[in-house]
Amino acid sequence: MTDLLIQNARVLQVVDEQTTILNAHDILIKGNRIDAIQATGAANPSHFKQVIAANDMLAMPGLINTHAHVPMVLWRGLAEDVNINTWFNDYMWPLEHNLRVEDVYWGMLLGLAEMIEAGVTSVADHYFHMDEAAKAVEKAGTRALLGWAIFGSDGIAQIEQTAGFIQRWQNAAGGRIRTMLAPHAPYTCDDDFLRACVDKAQQLGVGIHIHVAETKEQTQASLEKRGITPVQVLQETGVLDVPTILAHVKGATPDDIALLAQYETGIAHAPKTYLKLASGFAPLLEFREAGIPIGLATDGAVSNSTLDIFESMRLMAMTQKIRTGIAEHFAIPQTLHIATRESARVYGQPDELGHLAPGRLADVILVDMSGVHHQPLHSVTASLVYNTQTPDVKTVIVDGQIIMRDRELLTLDKAEIIHEVTQRMARLAYRDPQHRIQTYNP
Repeated sequence: MTDLLIQNARVLQVVDEQTTILNAHDILIKGNRIDAIQATGAANPSHFKQVIAANDMLAMPGLINTHAHVPMVLWRGLAEDVNINTWFNDYMWPLEHNLRVEDVYWGMLLGLAEMIEAGVTSVADHYFHMDEAAKAVEKAGTRALLGWAIFGSDGIAQIEQTAGFIQRWQNAAGGRIRTMLAPHAPYTCDDDFLRACVDKAQQLGVGIHIHVAETKEQTQASLEKRGITPVQVLQETGVLDVPTILAHVKGATPDDIALLAQYETGIAHAPKTYLKLASGFAPLLEFREAGIPIGLATDGAVSNSTLDIFESMRLMAMTQKIRTGIAEHFAIPQTLHIATRESARVYGQPDELGHLAPGRLADVILVDMSGVHHQPLHSVTASLVYNTQTPDVKTVIVDGQIIMRDRELLTLDKAEIIHEVTQRMARLAYRDPQHRIQTYNP
C-alpha cells in the first residue's frame, strides 16, 4: 500500500517561468516523497493508507520563507510607525534584552503555527538560542534551515558554541532540520570575526545566512568609512566563498550585483518590512537579469506584522512594478517562479522543494479557491497571486506527513502556545533603551 493519495486536485506546475494547471489529477505519496502525479481515476483509493479528497482544490508546493526571525512574534505590534534607526535602538534591541532561553521555544511554536496555517512549510530562521527553535520545529513537523545569530561583540567563543548547535542538529528530524552559520551583518561583525565564521562553516560543510546592504544608507556609510561596500566586505572576508543567503541587499550597487553573480548565493526579499520601515526598494530586476535567485521572505513579525508569504509574494510583484514603472515586470508566471522554484534554490534545496513532481519531497499544500474573493475564477494563477488569503489554505503536508487537515493543526496545541506566550507578555514588553543587546550604527 502506498501511504497517501491526494485525490482530484488542480496541480500547479511552474517550469521555466511558465505556469500550467493540471486539472483533475491525483498526487501519490510514498514515504516522504511524491511517487506519481496522474489523472484522477487511475489510482484505486483502497490501495492507500490515507486519502485526502481535494475536491478541485489547488495543490501547490509548500511555501518557503527564506529569511525570518520567527520567535520575534513575541513582540508583534510593539515597534510601529518608526524609522529603521529608532526601530533597532529604541525598540527591538532593548526589547530583546528581556529574552530568556525558554521564550524562544514558545515564540518559535507560535510562529510555526501561524506559518502552517498560511501554507509555509519551510523557513530559514536567523535567531538566538536555536536549540529551542530546533525543538519547536521537530515538534511542529515542519522544515527549517536554522542559524544561531551572533555578533562580533560576542567574541570568537560564540562561534564555537554555534558550531556545537550545528553538530547537534544538522540533518535532524529525519532531514527536516538543516543548519547554517549566522553572523548578523558586516556592521556588527568585524572582518576577523567574519573570517572565523567562514573557517568554521567550511570546516562543518555548511553555509552562511547574513544581513548585508540592508539599505542604501548602509552602503554609503561603508563606502565613507572603508572605501568598499558591505557586499565587497563579504567578498574580502571569504563569506561569499561558501553558500550564502543574503538578507535584503537593497543597497546593492551595480558593481555589487556583478560581483554576486559570480558566487553561489541568493537574495531573501521581505517587501512588507521595507514598506513599513520606509527603507527602500531592492533592485530585483537587476538581480534576476544577473542570474541571482530571489527567495520570498517575511523578516520578523515586529517589522512585518505577519509571517504570510502570500502577502510577501503580491507585495513583491506590485512594488517592483512601481519601482520600474513597467506594469509588465514581475508578471504572474515570474512571481510564482520566485515563490516556488527560486525560493527553493535560495533555501538550498532546489532539486527537492518548490515543485510538485515524482521524486521530490512531499511538501504539499491545498488551497481552496471556492471563496467569493476568488469568483469568478477566470485565472487560477492570477487569483493565487493577488487574491489568496491565508484561511484559503486547508491542508498542509510536510515530508509526506499531514500536519494540518481542514484547518485543524495536528501537531501543535494553539491554545497551549497562546497561553504560554500571553504569560510572558508583560515581562517581554518592558523597554529601556539604555539596556539593549546591540547599537545600530552602520
